[in-house]
Amino acid sequence: MKKLILAAATALILHSGAVMAAGAIAVDDEEGVKASEVGFAVGTGATREAAAADAMKECKKAGNSSCKVAVRYDTCGAYAGSKSTFGIGWGSTEAAAKSKAMDECGSGCKIVVSSCD
Repeated sequence: MKKLILAAATALILHSGAVMAAGAIAVDDEEGVKASEVGFAVGTGATREAAAADAMKECKKAGNSSCKVAVRYDTCGAYAGSKSTFGIGWGSTEAAAKSKAMDECGSGCKIVVSSCD
């Protein structure tokens, strides 16, 4: 009986550990703005929606007036930009998220922000 209870408790812990926090990146960006001048914030939450709400709150709290959620992710996310374009990425590692963001953004872009939860 003790082994069964221990197995059930272990399974519950492992299952709840798999439901990790999600993340999101909100940005205040527009055409003509350098990547180094983009306003942004990273948020976390129990779900992607909660993380997006947190990112928006933090972005506005930082003094940015035109925040938009750019990317929501479970593990890692990134936002790249230039004066004329942007790209987003997500993946199981920060390097993968950055690579996808840069691929989507194109030449002349720089990583503005990346984060992993």
